[in-house]
Amino acid sequence: MAVEHPVTTPSGDQTRIHNIGYRSYDGPRLGRAYARRSLYSQSLRGAYGLGRSVKSKVLPMLLFVVMCVPAAIMVAVAVATKAKELPLDYTRYAIVMQAVISLYVASQAPQSVSRDLRFKTVPLYFSRPIETADYVRAKFAALASALFILTAAPLLVLYVGALLAKLDFADQTEGFAQGLVSVALLSLLFAGLGLVIAAVTPRRGFGIAAVIAVLTISYGAVSTLQAIADAQGSTGAIPWIGLFSPVTLIDGVQSAFLGASSAAPGGIGPSNGEGVVYVLVCLGLIAACYGLLMRRYKKVGL
Repeated sequence: MAVEHPVTTPSGDQTRIHNIGYRSYDGPRLGRAYARRSLYSQSLRGAYGLGRSVKSKVLPMLLFVVMCVPAAIMVAVAVATKAKELPLDYTRYAIVMQAVISLYVASQAPQSVSRDLRFKTVPLYFSRPIETADYVRAKFAALASALFILTAAPLLVLYVGALLAKLDFADQTEGFAQGLVSVALLSLLFAGLGLVIAAVTPRRGFGIAAVIAVLTISYGAVSTLQAIADAQGSTGAIPWIGLFSPVTLIDGVQSAFLGASSAAPGGIGPSNGEGVVYVLVCLGLIAACYGLLMRRYKKVGL
């Protein structure tokens, strides 16, 4: 606040001297936790275009609708035909819709971090109480949460529809819970991979292409190799080949431990022992993504 001090000169004229300094802030200081929560909520809202232009809302909202519409159609069919079970298991839904999920990650991971890197605004975050770990955790958690909303919403539609169709409550609740565990793991893995790729490609267009290549092309390549192994009778190699794609990795975990049928050729999923390897690889990839993000942003913040 400016302070004025009237001073009288020897000639008798009164002169005003203006102190243009500012009073120090003495209000509440909310600290790192508040800054981290604010960055998380802002990033989560941004993943669906909330608080941004109308143009930014179109793609994420469209993909959300595309994810939910097939579930609504399945529910309508089950109710109309009085079916005894849903057309698709809860754990299979995300695998079937993996192309939509990959497109969402490809569009939103660069939006979350690439602009901060490209326009060199990351050091501004670190000039405040927020630290590298806070930034990485907030961005990671925000994209993982956005992905969980995207993948869990259609499962909720299926579950509510199953109850309306008067299917067995215990079976549907168990299947719904298994589906939530599956998409939670998928959300963490896809968010980590998407953010790592986007963090090393500041230009958004390159980031989108790189994420699509890793998530989609890897799935196509692994599926092709599994089909070749199945055709040649090398069925024992099919589960091990599935370790090299994020989509087949999630499929292997849920087919080994969540009662899902495998999407691999011939329905050949990993055994319990092989499933343990799948879980370790999946958790290892999530931890590695977090570590790589920390390393990346420590360099950026210097």
